[in-house]
Amino acid sequence: MNQANTTQTLTLFNTLSRSKESFVPITPGEVRIYTCGPTVYNYAHIGNLRSYVFPDLLKKLLQRLGYEVRHIINFTDVGHLTSDQDAGDDKVEKAAAETGRSAWEISKFYAEAFKRDIELLNIAFPTRFTYATEYIPQQIDLVSQLESKEMTYNTADGVYYDTSRFETYGKLAKLDLDGLNEGQRVSAEGKRHKSDFALWKFSPADQQRQMEWESPWGKGFPGWHLECTAMIFAELGQSIDIHTGGTDHIPVHHSNEIAQAEAATGEKYVNYWLHGEFLVLDSERRMGKSEGNFLTLQTLLDEGFSARAYRYLTLMSHYRSFLTFSFEALKSAQTAYFKLKRLIQGLNQGESQGADLAADYDRRLLDALCDDLNAPKALGLIWELVQDKAVGGKEKLELLRHYDGILSLSLMDFTDFPELVIEVPAEVLELARQRWEHRLNRNWAESDRLRDEISARGFVVRDAKDNYEVVPE
Repeated sequence: MNQANTTQTLTLFNTLSRSKESFVPITPGEVRIYTCGPTVYNYAHIGNLRSYVFPDLLKKLLQRLGYEVRHIINFTDVGHLTSDQDAGDDKVEKAAAETGRSAWEISKFYAEAFKRDIELLNIAFPTRFTYATEYIPQQIDLVSQLESKEMTYNTADGVYYDTSRFETYGKLAKLDLDGLNEGQRVSAEGKRHKSDFALWKFSPADQQRQMEWESPWGKGFPGWHLECTAMIFAELGQSIDIHTGGTDHIPVHHSNEIAQAEAATGEKYVNYWLHGEFLVLDSERRMGKSEGNFLTLQTLLDEGFSARAYRYLTLMSHYRSFLTFSFEALKSAQTAYFKLKRLIQGLNQGESQGADLAADYDRRLLDALCDDLNAPKALGLIWELVQDKAVGGKEKLELLRHYDGILSLSLMDFTDFPELVIEVPAEVLELARQRWEHRLNRNWAESDRLRDEISARGFVVRDAKDNYEVVPE
């Protein structure tokens, strides 16, 4: 077990309490996190991918604080219907029918595509990826537990959870259950209340599904909400520290997870619920597959953008704030990201000064990240640090390496932009340093001579108010 940093307070905004809370793990030194993964019937769009950046930031911060983290991301490869009201087609089966491929081929293809995307975004793989289809026995067992506690009822199309029997249903979303059910049309035939949800859906009598299993209630497939809870129980236990997802999961998916989990065990399911806000377009419309307006990470790459620049863009906004996306915004973020890395590339590794000031930057950076993952503030401090002439290059680089291990922007990798592929020779950097000193001393003749010598070697110095950068001509 790791020795966690108990002197540093980490605060997280808990959706359940609607407030920031000091983080205290269930087991000292250990943290168990579950992140709702994608339904693998299509590529993840860039709005989806934003939802995996903040759990990655959280996990790396916890690890840096000394915690041992067990993290699960699932793949929903069966059971997610086109309507949250337990109606419509299974998304994976529907995609299979439209393409002529099997549901198994579809889910595997898009799961692998998702893995490639998050790898490009420097999102670390979880301890384990779990696939809903690999946990069918556990899901059947969970339905049986709920049935034994008289929390279920059967209809013509499945086994349903009776939300009226769970006294605190909707507590995560602050739902008015009576108001929700009163006068509302119940979409699935035989459902008693609008808020009730399917635990096990029966296969249609007039067709054979590709993904279906025998169960005590008949051949069929699990409900979407059931899957996550069963996988959490199997991999992390009945009570976990942190559950993450998008804000769209709050009113239905995560509310249903709580209801079935706590009814089954009688224990608190999750201590901290963290939800990321939507990425929206210029018109403030949410990006989504159903709207047909989604952009994939590959689209950004094809347009000449770096995946790491997109990560930089996501970190410029707090995870609980809307992120308005446009190509202009991404271009601006990439320019800033590019400039930051060039400034870092020009740091003098042998220059050492300002150790006390560097220690203050260390404290402020850690405080920012431990304040509910305030990445925008941390980025601002990174810029301040890099341009602070009172701190030596050696101290700057040590801090940058340390915090880039959390922010994961590859700040020391100078190969992802064409202009950065050419390494500036040490002798050119030294000439540029000498030139800068002559400029500060107003020795213009020597400054111009060194500028010409640098130019003859194929480089140019770009001067700013308080610093400079060396780039290929």
